Amino acid sequence: MHRTRAVALAVAVAAATLAAVSPPAAAAGATLTVDVGRPFRPVTHVAAGGLYGLAENSRPADSTLLPLRVNSLTQPAPGVGQKPNGQPPGGDALLVAPQATRAGAGEFIRMPDIYPDFPYRWVSWDDWLAKVTTMVNARLSATTVTNVIGWELWNEPDWTWNTAAAGSFNDGWTRTYRAVRSLDAQTPIVGPSTAVYSRSWMQSFLTHARDTGTLPDIICWHELSGPSRIAADIADYRNLESSLGISPRRISVNEYATTGEVDVPGSIASYVAKLERGGVESAHRAFWYEYGTMNGLVVNNTQPTGTWWLYKWYGDMAGNMVTTTSTTTTGLDGFAAYDPTRKIVNVVLGNEAGTNTVNLTGLGALGSSVRVTLLSTPASGRFTAVAAPTPLSTTTRTVSGGQLSVSVPGMVAGNAYQLVVEPASGVPAYQQRYEAENASVFRAQRLTAPSASAGGYVGRIDNSGTPRTDSYVDFVVNVPAARAYTMTIGYANGTGATATQGLAYNGGPWTTVSYPPTAGWGQFGATVSTTVTLKAGYNVIRLAKGSPYFTGGTGYAELDYIHLT
Repeated sequence: MHRTRAVALAVAVAAATLAAVSPPAAAAGATLTVDVGRPFRPVTHVAAGGLYGLAENSRPADSTLLPLRVNSLTQPAPGVGQKPNGQPPGGDALLVAPQATRAGAGEFIRMPDIYPDFPYRWVSWDDWLAKVTTMVNARLSATTVTNVIGWELWNEPDWTWNTAAAGSFNDGWTRTYRAVRSLDAQTPIVGPSTAVYSRSWMQSFLTHARDTGTLPDIICWHELSGPSRIAADIADYRNLESSLGISPRRISVNEYATTGEVDVPGSIASYVAKLERGGVESAHRAFWYEYGTMNGLVVNNTQPTGTWWLYKWYGDMAGNMVTTTSTTTTGLDGFAAYDPTRKIVNVVLGNEAGTNTVNLTGLGALGSSVRVTLLSTPASGRFTAVAAPTPLSTTTRTVSGGQLSVSVPGMVAGNAYQLVVEPASGVPAYQQRYEAENASVFRAQRLTAPSASAGGYVGRIDNSGTPRTDSYVDFVVNVPAARAYTMTIGYANGTGATATQGLAYNGGPWTTVSYPPTAGWGQFGATVSTTVTLKAGYNVIRLAKGSPYFTGGTGYAELDYIHLT
């Protein structure tokens, strides 16, 4: 969303927005319960994304993106004409694709951003369809770009579609959908991307799309009137979808947070918690100001702001997201993950003032004595760098019956807080195991199996041959020293014959990994090992059935994890 359209949207959702941006009541004594024994999905950093987050010439720097483990982005169309808030056109999805790929991030292409103005100024159907053809052909010609995960056909049609000039949006959607599909039958289609979720609007759209065979692959809308609507909106959509006989769609909220929230870590903690609970596949920080800054997370191209640290804590999560519940619906909230390999519980919370409590259950695997570390990060705004979060306390505590209660005194509503609980006896000096289901997965599927490490794996890594169908998994890893590492790969291969995949890291040359046959699909325990020479810090390791510059794997293999030693 542009800053210049805020007034228009405010008219539509004024009451909700006022409620959302008002500071939460400082109701001392709120409690966040973290049930470590109730995982509900693998960590995929669904809300680590942004609208116009990147700009050409590596803005912001890769060093600011890799720690966040960016899930995905919405970027302007090829040949972008859009001048957001009067800035020159920028952020062309195809031009920033190499950097997004280096960070392991997918991209939606926002097609109407081919127009220079916002709200978009409709010219004619001939003009629009010619632009659609040009955009799709540009993408088809970009044969080394593999990270485009969706065509977003329009943006906020509930107020930017010119019905008088273009006819009904539902008919316009069908016409545009068919134009895209006539050229590209494979890339997912995203929509309707409304400014606000409305059941009646969505019902009309879905019914028409169902009846014309033009349902989007990914349902999308925006949450720009506070986090309190998210759960109800998702539940209502799921109810509507089912009532219309539509198979469950993936959900993206590709704009979230108001101008008064987007640079406030405490508010963002509440958004991320509710987006994770809601089961969305992806969510992107709203655009209000400057592009190429990950929506205010980075200043001066290389320096983190206060909110960046919340996403860094989020990026550090591994294993599975675990269930969190709060005693308040409008104040204190948070999200948490448990890494069963290292036995680390990572909790991020905020949106409340005063003294509050985090109750943790299901801690039995950590032992009777744990180290509890508490940090905070401030609402510094988008122009003030914050070099590091503020340490608040490190204590050794006794776990009783798998439970622990931690008081968080003196909370500031706009700040976010990280609570890390780990065995007092210590944890590995660096993360060595990286679950495949936590990685960036392109044209493959996250699945579950009892024998899989952390319960999850990636299968159906089946495709090669074109940049729109290539199947691969990108692991963003962080190592302490530049050296050769032994990389052990947990896998399954039910083909009865040796299979192969390509291996490359940091954009380097390809080698081949061979996977001898195993007992069957989804049955894990087998491993193979190879050597990778990594630089100190962050690296991106790709295992691929298909990828640019790789001739393609043979047979099929499922991935459980990689382990670096």
